[in-house]
Amino acid sequence: MEEKLRQAPSNCFKVVLFGPESTGKTTLSRQLASHYQTDWVPEFAREYLQKKWNKTGIICEFSDILPIAIGQMRLENSKAEKADEILFCDTDLLETAVYSQAYYNDCPSELLQAIPHHHYDLYLLTYIDVPWEPDDLRDRPNQRAEMFAFFQENLEKYNRNYVLLRGDQRQRLEAATRVIDKLVSKK
Repeated sequence: MEEKLRQAPSNCFKVVLFGPESTGKTTLSRQLASHYQTDWVPEFAREYLQKKWNKTGIICEFSDILPIAIGQMRLENSKAEKADEILFCDTDLLETAVYSQAYYNDCPSELLQAIPHHHYDLYLLTYIDVPWEPDDLRDRPNQRAEMFAFFQENLEKYNRNYVLLRGDQRQRLEAATRVIDKLVSKK
């Protein structure tokens, strides 16, 4: 496994927000971090790809996948060093791999080799029942159901502990905090 994709050891409880684009992951990451008075790891791909789009008008290419994964791990490892009890991750390497497979029917082998070595305590799978919000980078408003199914299939394929979140922001936050509180109290 490539060293740059290694997950640094951490004692904090790690939660990944996981799901297709425009399903409220970033909003919920921020809300949860605020609720638990902790930090969260933003999605590296968003800034990386927005800069690329602004410069070239191209959203993403297969050659971007590995740099995105490396940037995401650098961000996560940096935030994990500072987190005390809980860390919320707006994405992880598995999500990057899912997008790579969905868009290119391929994924860098280094990324696939790293995924089984990463540990997260909980995945919050965000459903597609929130309104689509277009932006420069989002491009599959008519494929939300297929993308959601692919995300869920990969959580099951990698045997990840996950909870499906549906409803509006308040309902999702309440459901997430109930599950997190229960799991953290057991840890």
